[in-house]
Amino acid sequence: MSYLLVLYHSRTDSVKNMAYEISDAAQHSGIDVKIRCFSDDSDDLVVTIDDLKNCAGLAFGSPTRFGMMASPAKQFWETTSDLWLAGQLIDKPAAVFTSSSSQHGGNESTLLSMALPLLHHGMLLCGVPYDVPALSATQTGGTPYGASHVSGLTNSSNLSQDEIAICQSVGNRLAKLIKQLQ
Repeated sequence: MSYLLVLYHSRTDSVKNMAYEISDAAQHSGIDVKIRCFSDDSDDLVVTIDDLKNCAGLAFGSPTRFGMMASPAKQFWETTSDLWLAGQLIDKPAAVFTSSSSQHGGNESTLLSMALPLLHHGMLLCGVPYDVPALSATQTGGTPYGASHVSGLTNSSNLSQDEIAICQSVGNRLAKLIKQLQ
């Protein structure tokens, strides 16, 4: 069974909400989805190496921590050397998504840092193209590097309509690429 793995870490539900928007869009595009998290402080199952090894594509989400991915996410990627040595993720499509508490809180640098292990694994990184109208209209999150959310000083996990549209575009694009590559 081929599936999109939507893998995330979230303490305040912002990244979790993004994960579910991406997942819903991919499912509506006809792709099976497994949602997994990095730690057992969520209602979702904890990711295994086999979940990653057997996926047809990946959406990877983490909150911004000083312009980088959260440590549970980094810790997981450091356990994937065997997959890297075997080339298990080569040519699988992937996207990254994040959330920060401020407009200039490091979303873009976080997305770029999250892309690094995916590129080392040979994955095909896809961003958000400018044919997604919400990318140009957004007043909060959203970059060509990946979907993002800005929670603001209130730490709101509610996504804006533009952020939702951008997340959905990521799910649709990954579903399309998975179908094309199979």
